[in-house]
Amino acid sequence: MRFIFKTEYDQDLRLFKHGGAVFWYGLLGAALVAAPFVLSEYVISQLHFICIYSIVGLGLMLLVGYTGQISLGHAAFLAVGAYTEALLQGAGMPLWVSLPSAALLSAAAGIIIGLPALRLKGIYLAIATLAFNVIVEEIITRWEGLTGGNGGKHVKPAELFGFVFDSDVSFYFLCLGLTVISCVALINLLRSPTGRAFVAIRDSEISASCMGVNLAKYKTMSFALSAALTGVGGALYAHKISFISPEQFTLLASIELVTIVIIGGIGSLHGAVFGAAFIIVLPQLISVAKDYLPSGAAGISGLQAMVFGVLLVAFIIFEPMGIYGRWLKVRTWFELFPFYRRGMFRRQKTYMKSERLR
Repeated sequence: MRFIFKTEYDQDLRLFKHGGAVFWYGLLGAALVAAPFVLSEYVISQLHFICIYSIVGLGLMLLVGYTGQISLGHAAFLAVGAYTEALLQGAGMPLWVSLPSAALLSAAAGIIIGLPALRLKGIYLAIATLAFNVIVEEIITRWEGLTGGNGGKHVKPAELFGFVFDSDVSFYFLCLGLTVISCVALINLLRSPTGRAFVAIRDSEISASCMGVNLAKYKTMSFALSAALTGVGGALYAHKISFISPEQFTLLASIELVTIVIIGGIGSLHGAVFGAAFIIVLPQLISVAKDYLPSGAAGISGLQAMVFGVLLVAFIIFEPMGIYGRWLKVRTWFELFPFYRRGMFRRQKTYMKSERLR
């Protein structure tokens, strides 16, 4: 087990806590950079989606995992970002204008839903965000003159300073770069007073208010930042798919995004990435498994949705901390072997949620 002995305040400001983290993250970075040169086009295409959904998952994790605000309407912010990117690109705007605009317009939508939801909690907040998703879906369906309605809208490859991201490799590096920027930005945000205020609100709104935290300000800010990241993911999603329509931003899409947070591990930025990888890889595994199932079972309609539902319930019951929580237990087992005890994680249930962030 590693013990970190701190001798100066600058150690708390470092992005990596020790040299081991630098080594492993450096190794991961090198592998990600080398991936498009050694993997097939199909795998690179799946990595595109993992990066895109990681950005969206990070935004939703900030809202749900760190601020404690439930949202079942994040597909609406994904749609705002995607359609903003499509419309501005169609008007001849470059990526350095259209992408920030997609984030800002999505943030404005987050403020619009965040302000009325200040007095709502739990299931009532979930219903409000669900209603917002339905409203946005109806708007993009009915406003055919702007969005194309059910006919959809075509999106060209992204272009930045004359360079067109029309190949899988170039678009991969664009998605990867934005994913890394989003991760680093959230890491620094959560270490700031603003991030601490988010965690305080999640643990206890009454206690946070007594400590001087402005609930209205920070809840609205959390909605805006979460929606902005989701808007960036929506813009990249539009370029990846090359065609967007209202059917891609339904309630089921919002539930899929919530699945990223729950299965990945609530209250962890790593969990957002793990959850994104999970929902992208799982359909591929189901497709492979169908070849080994009886013809009657393989042909069942809704098999993928059923598997998703069963796994979601299983994680909620048996591993509430998600994939990242399971990884922490496996890592601790190796660090403490042979002194590890199964019950050492049980006491976390009696502590505040912020204790799990250590």
